[in-house]
Amino acid sequence: MNNRQTELLKLIVEEYIKTAKPVGSKSLQDSLKCSSATIRNEMSYLEELGYLEKTHTSSGRVPSETGYRYYVDNIMKHKEMSRDDMMKLATIFNNKSLVLSDAIEKSLEIVSELTSYTIVALGSSSKENCLSKVEVIPVTDKNLVAIIVTDKGHVENRNFTIEEGISPLEIKQTVDLINKHVIGAPLNEVLSKLEYEVKPIISDNVNYQKKLFDAFCNFINDVTNESSFTMKGQANILKQPEFSDTDKIKNIISKFEDKNYIKNIKEEENGINIYIGSETEFDNDVTIIKAKYNKDGEEGTIAIVGPKRMEYDRATSLLEYIKENIEKM
Repeated sequence: MNNRQTELLKLIVEEYIKTAKPVGSKSLQDSLKCSSATIRNEMSYLEELGYLEKTHTSSGRVPSETGYRYYVDNIMKHKEMSRDDMMKLATIFNNKSLVLSDAIEKSLEIVSELTSYTIVALGSSSKENCLSKVEVIPVTDKNLVAIIVTDKGHVENRNFTIEEGISPLEIKQTVDLINKHVIGAPLNEVLSKLEYEVKPIISDNVNYQKKLFDAFCNFINDVTNESSFTMKGQANILKQPEFSDTDKIKNIISKFEDKNYIKNIKEEENGINIYIGSETEFDNDVTIIKAKYNKDGEEGTIAIVGPKRMEYDRATSLLEYIKENIEKM
């Protein structure tokens, strides 16, 4: 492409990102300083190259998947984050009281609000974490919340219901016993320690301890065998005009609800990586921008999921900021 054709593609991509409406030749005359007929000829040429597509409802053009890829790889410039965006995220990462998982979750909420896209964080397998704290908090005499914290700031909680009422003292005794034997152990070794070191101590006659112990074992087993993931703004993508069709809505919702689809978003490459349409292996109508982070040996992925008509430069800047600050925490 010559300079004018490159500039034309840039203008069409950026205008379509803002308006979600096909771009006609007349709207570009002032920017390109040439006639509408010349612009139409150039549009036809870019369409022949596969960078633009013509819609059925308008004489204007929209970027194709190939056009977005060319724009991202060859035209898009790095965009500095706005002061407002940076200040909102800085409040999270400057909060020294937050553990890693909380900081990630809160930063996802902010980015989802700022962009109106869906944001996903995938943690590495919890097997790579060591247990640093166990708590069980009574909500009622039968309902409890168990919390485990790992040495890498990973936090998990689970609600339990025990048929018999358990006093706070009885809960404390059981939790103290568990803590005494498993704190500092890798999560994939905790079940073994519970089975061979803690279980023999818990008498079968002490029914409340056994039931609480069994519930805790199930909790640890679930956490150990699953990579954690957090998702914010699932409904945001449905606000985009590309997903107004009922079948598309059902399709994208079913994928967001399928853990296997979400876990496939995991990123193996370093840097900020952009996958458009069919490249995502998630859905042909979306773009996914991913970043892999590494915090003290714990790896994870943060991803922004939006329409192909995504504000690429802003999204990549936000993702880069989060990745850098996670690794600095």
